Amino acid sequence: MARKFLYLIALLTVLVIAALFALRIWSRELTEFAFVPRSEFVQQASLAPNAYEDPAMWFSRPGIGQDDPSRWQPSPEALDEDASTPPANTANAAPLPSPAPVDSTDPTEVGPSFAVFFIHPTSYLQRSYWNAPLDDEESQERARIFLRGMASPFDAASEIWAPRYRQATFGAFLTDAPEAQMALDAAYKDVEQAFEFFLSSVDEKMPIVLAGHSQGALHLTRLLKEHVAGTPLARRIVAAYPIGWPISVEHDLPSLGMPPCEKPDQTGCIIAWSSFAEPADPAMVMDRYAQSVGFDGQLRGNSAILCTNPLTGVIGGEAPAKDNLGTLVPDRDLKDAKIKPGMVPARCDPSGLLLIGEPPKLGQYVLPGNNYHVYDIPLFWRNLEADVGKRVQAWAASH
Repeated sequence: MARKFLYLIALLTVLVIAALFALRIWSRELTEFAFVPRSEFVQQASLAPNAYEDPAMWFSRPGIGQDDPSRWQPSPEALDEDASTPPANTANAAPLPSPAPVDSTDPTEVGPSFAVFFIHPTSYLQRSYWNAPLDDEESQERARIFLRGMASPFDAASEIWAPRYRQATFGAFLTDAPEAQMALDAAYKDVEQAFEFFLSSVDEKMPIVLAGHSQGALHLTRLLKEHVAGTPLARRIVAAYPIGWPISVEHDLPSLGMPPCEKPDQTGCIIAWSSFAEPADPAMVMDRYAQSVGFDGQLRGNSAILCTNPLTGVIGGEAPAKDNLGTLVPDRDLKDAKIKPGMVPARCDPSGLLLIGEPPKLGQYVLPGNNYHVYDIPLFWRNLEADVGKRVQAWAASH
């Protein structure tokens, strides 16, 4: 019996090694098999022209109140015990504009008013459809969790608008099949319609912050190209934050109509980064990036990616962990989180990826290659909060 048991252990060990070896060699193929839809692309019916007048089409907007996921904030008791001691270097921090109470129109409110349009990342992981149905409860709840962690640094805003949209499924980013681009185009049409309603709803004099992560960042870059660049609206944009999507400095940036942010108080500019712990293995991401087509119609190839250092608010460079004002560290059940300052450094490498040193323990959603994509914003939660505040104040002072 003992010998049979040892044989079983040996067999299981061989199977595990074989599985790991296969995953290393065929990881891309296995991932595609698991997530890319096998069905034909089915064009979804266009939304009604007035669809986004319905509050149910928004995760966040004025009037939602306590159930608004973008208005979530870590509770004081959830703050790390070290959070009361600021990092040694807080030169890049700025007093935040006091947020207006939700739905407030009180002209005596402290701090400049501004509105945020935030596009959530991919939350639909199934391969049943190329575009997520709006009634898919699992993806909708996952989107709310993402908004709590990623849109919450913008809580100082007078208004936060985050639309529901029929996002492209995760598998659309893993294949070159034409259906993938069709799914992304369909998702963008919803976002575009929501953006037009947002613009018609906010005060025409109110400054605007545009933000999104991952798929949301991709759609945001297209909004910048098609609806902001070269228009009067550009003068109202405090800053754009398309985070977690690689923007080619050569092949994308010139089409967006806004420069990268070169100073921490610059306005009308773009902030973007993609996070990897070290040792980083970005081969899968960089291969797809190299084979993709930029806004100028050319392959992005090995062109440099725009990298804003979130600890300094400027392009490139390096900053130590002590300059990190606070990382949002989620609980295991993702219901709450702690703010931990001084936890993660940041360094832009020559390719434009943001390197964050040794892998921090943030949860189970780290992607292969030490890719901290899911945590791009939580890693620098307090610094992003301060960055927005500084740029809003600079915009208000110059207008």
